[in-house]
Amino acid sequence: QVQLVESGGGLVQAGGSLRLSCAASGTTNSIYAIGWFRQAPGKQRELVATISTAGNTNYADSVKGRFTISDGNDKNTVYLQMNSLKPEDTAVYYCNARGFNRAYDAWGQGTQVTVSS
Repeated sequence: QVQLVESGGGLVQAGGSLRLSCAASGTTNSIYAIGWFRQAPGKQRELVATISTAGNTNYADSVKGRFTISDGNDKNTVYLQMNSLKPEDTAVYYCNARGFNRAYDAWGQGTQVTVSS
């Protein structure tokens, strides 16, 4: 099993920056990719960015050029650097770990990001 713990959310003014962290533990060698998703009130959860264990990244169009996903030296911590934040980025951000061959999806508890105008 894989456990995920997010941190780094908070309140920031529009144009500001935040960095989210996701620490994975457990059977981390079974992880194919780690990603960030977000869910705003009344909306469906949506993909923000993902990074595979091979280092391949993928971003939602709405965050390209503003957000950067990266991993730590041990590959068990993934960061989401968020710059030029907008009020529409306000959401609960969830970390997700997907196993090889989509064997599982593990989720963190979520961290609130609020961007004021």
